Amino acid sequence: MSNVFCLPPLTVAPASVIRGSGVLAQAGAAIARFGKRPLIVGGEQTLTVVQPWLDAALRQTKLKLAQASYTPDCSEASLTALHQAVTRHQADLIIAVGGGKAMDAGKLLAHQCQLPVVTIPTSAATCAAWTALSNVYSDQGAFLYDVPLPRCPDLLILDYDLVQTAPQRTLVAGVGDAIAKWYEASVSSGHSHQTLLIAAVQQARVLRDILLQKSLPALQEPGGSDWREVVDASVLLAGVIGGLGGAQCRTVAAHAVHNGLTHLPASHHLLHGEKVAFGILVQLRLEEMVQRNQLAASARQQLLQFYSQIGLPKDLGDLGLTSISIADLQQTADLTCAANSDIHRLPFPVQPAQVMAAMVSTTAPISGVGRQGERFAVGPTVATEESAMIELAASLVPSADNPGSPVTNNEVSE
Repeated sequence: MSNVFCLPPLTVAPASVIRGSGVLAQAGAAIARFGKRPLIVGGEQTLTVVQPWLDAALRQTKLKLAQASYTPDCSEASLTALHQAVTRHQADLIIAVGGGKAMDAGKLLAHQCQLPVVTIPTSAATCAAWTALSNVYSDQGAFLYDVPLPRCPDLLILDYDLVQTAPQRTLVAGVGDAIAKWYEASVSSGHSHQTLLIAAVQQARVLRDILLQKSLPALQEPGGSDWREVVDASVLLAGVIGGLGGAQCRTVAAHAVHNGLTHLPASHHLLHGEKVAFGILVQLRLEEMVQRNQLAASARQQLLQFYSQIGLPKDLGDLGLTSISIADLQQTADLTCAANSDIHRLPFPVQPAQVMAAMVSTTAPISGVGRQGERFAVGPTVATEESAMIELAASLVPSADNPGSPVTNNEVSE
């Protein structure tokens, strides 16, 4: 008798996706298939702005609607209040409307209440409208943990007209979040022989190339064909990669840095993808410092040019964090390297001191690649205060006889 084993279930895609211009107004019947008493979950401002769009969509459906805000965050306290709203309204369907945290709150609420969920993103800032995952934060916005969900949303409605009403900054942030898929998936899973992981990594390469080629034209012509392709890449294709590849293809060091930064109150003005984009540079810098990986150094320089073109943050100054203290930096690095952190999916061990050094040297010239702990030159764009932090952080990096095994996949950080 052969051995019986079961692989983890796949949560690759929503059951249905409706996309196009003006499609939300025509989606009432599709929404009504899932319930008659929907609870609409979003941020307070978003719910006000989106109300006319939802009225047009649901006018002919005779659905009994109610709204509830996830304010102040997708937190345990907010979820408790949302449960009460479900009970009061006797809701049989959750409609999540807004950005990433609205998607997280709506999906997790639907899962906990065993209800179907429809996601309607109002920006292209993340792929949260697609995925079977919710992140939970404190009321103050600090990342606490994520919750894998048993399925993707029942219906995703991507209305380009609605997404175009969002500030352009949200699309830039979405590019930062999405392009991380290549740098994280390739370094964690680039050597895999598993069919779906290979497919996820290759799709991440395609995603990166689309974004490198089309992001600038997209931003120059909002609503145009390149803009729509970049929206699809950021909201849809990025979600496909996480669904095919699983957790190790979704988050590695770049997202770990994001999670650490959320514990700094000074970072709370930043969008998710802005912090992730910075985290990519930190990850590549770690590959340079620990593994002496010249491909990572070249990739970082390429990204620095790309970030300059589209407006993603390149260093702590661009994040508005030039005034943070060494203690703040240490706290962020410690949280980034916590025992359960995604950073440990890197193929080499990482210490908080190394993360500190990487965080303050994301714009270091490529000639700075050297042995672990070796001091490096600082480019002229780095502020004097930050230079001092670099010197301090670099001095904290422990030296080691073995800086790490060289990467054998010549496209890990292409």
